[in-house]
Amino acid sequence: MQIDYTEFIQETLKEAAKIANHSFGKVSSSIKTSDNNQVLTETDLEVGKFIVKKIQETYPDYNIIDEEAGVIDKKSNFTWVVDPIDGTSNFANGLPTYGIMVGLLDDGQAIAGGIVLPAFDQLYSAQKGMAAFCNGQKIQVTGEKRLLSSLVAYGIDGHQEDPEITFKETSVLTKIILNIRNLRTTNSAYDMAQVPAGRYGAFLNQTTKIWDNVALQPIVEEAGGVVTDFWGKPMNYSNPLVRAQENFTICAGSPELHKQLQEIIHS
Repeated sequence: MQIDYTEFIQETLKEAAKIANHSFGKVSSSIKTSDNNQVLTETDLEVGKFIVKKIQETYPDYNIIDEEAGVIDKKSNFTWVVDPIDGTSNFANGLPTYGIMVGLLDDGQAIAGGIVLPAFDQLYSAQKGMAAFCNGQKIQVTGEKRLLSSLVAYGIDGHQEDPEITFKETSVLTKIILNIRNLRTTNSAYDMAQVPAGRYGAFLNQTTKIWDNVALQPIVEEAGGVVTDFWGKPMNYSNPLVRAQENFTICAGSPELHKQLQEIIHS
């Protein structure tokens, strides 16, 4: 019998959102020495510890990947993937465009996930085969067929270690911008959530980690959308416990707009 993880995800994210809301606007941050693009606050650690504790209490035999705590290996086929604060730079600067993300892998397949946007009191969740919801209301990706009439979000980080990567990426981004209505870029869970909600046509990013994508995928797919890597290949989360530091890419959107974006990317 299939286990329903929805209530656990929703209740855990609701409590985590309270922690974030309590700290919002009152935190200091530090830049991670390993990556100039990555910021850390005490709230990241507090939220992460809370979620990890809830998982260990409820699903003690499941593996966990937490952005700050690292990997907890229980030799299970199931792995919870946690991003305590997605959009930490926004959060640390008093911007409300951040979120908290929890996803679940079953043998490398993303089967359930939740995203809460604490500042907006919005909680998105889905489980494979059980539809996608925001605050209890069923959601659906946009029905817009024209990319030129759509808002598209794109998250991008600068690569100071190899500027040529950024030059190449922005050339692709230029082609995308010329074929959409407008670009949006908070580079956070806020942008991601707008896709299954039907507000944005798509979300793309070439520089992510596993915890940036697992929670989002089932929400988009259950809302009728498509999630692949940036170049249109299926997402691959196999052997997730050894891939916490690996770079992932993503292209998520409604089926028609995803197809049009792939045509642009490969043109």
